[in-house]
Amino acid sequence: MFRRRRPAIQMKTPEQIELMRAAGLLVGRTLELLRSSVKPGVSTLDLDRIAEEHIRDHGGVPSFLGYHGFTGTICASVNEEIVHGIPRADKILRDGDLVSLDCGAIVDGWHGDAAITVPVTTATPAQAKLLEVTETSLWHGLAAGVAGARLTDMSHAIESYIRSQGRYGIVEGYGGHGIGTEMHMDPLIPNHGAPGHGPELEVGMCFAVEPMVNLGTKETEELDDGWTVITADGAFSAHFEHTFAVTEDGPRVLTALDEGRERLADLRV
Repeated sequence: MFRRRRPAIQMKTPEQIELMRAAGLLVGRTLELLRSSVKPGVSTLDLDRIAEEHIRDHGGVPSFLGYHGFTGTICASVNEEIVHGIPRADKILRDGDLVSLDCGAIVDGWHGDAAITVPVTTATPAQAKLLEVTETSLWHGLAAGVAGARLTDMSHAIESYIRSQGRYGIVEGYGGHGIGTEMHMDPLIPNHGAPGHGPELEVGMCFAVEPMVNLGTKETEELDDGWTVITADGAFSAHFEHTFAVTEDGPRVLTALDEGRERLADLRV
């Protein structure tokens, strides 16, 4: 009888994690620039150009551009679009929209990857709650990313928080991943599941954690463009992501401007 081999997880030295921090900080700053640029009348292609210019001007290379033929520097997903929205000149933001902005950058061969979802002007109470639930579930997942834990402890932490907040659709089939010298590496990190499964987390591992949550059901469809994933029922969706490293002192969030200290402290990590 043959046992299935577990996927190898790339280990990083402290020096390599510092290089990933440089990439992560560039991604984090790019997303803050994009956040301040979101307003009615702006196209998702406008945002894409802002992101590419900022990344290149600061010594980075866009991770997404050309990835399996993807044409954008960012993924810009609006309203019912969950992930992988292609930036377009005719996709104009309007008051009341939600736009998810997913960004990756390479610095000295190392990747950073993060995402935020931003309301265009004023969010409705339901939209605001969706954003809060999704982002906070991300931080619960990150807080579970400590040495000695199992991979699905992060998945379970994300799902448990979302379930505690009401009836939301937790997207399946898409999730977090390993990251380092490539943007997407083993293993896949689901946003749901029982704890205590998968590889044991070790100091030097790096992951991108990214919950995607719908106001409606979990069901999804892929558009004919071969990239954009939408909610099957047309409901709003939110997506947040951070890249982090497992360290002796706990999770170090490489794409957060403060390395996640404030939010992790709130969760007593």
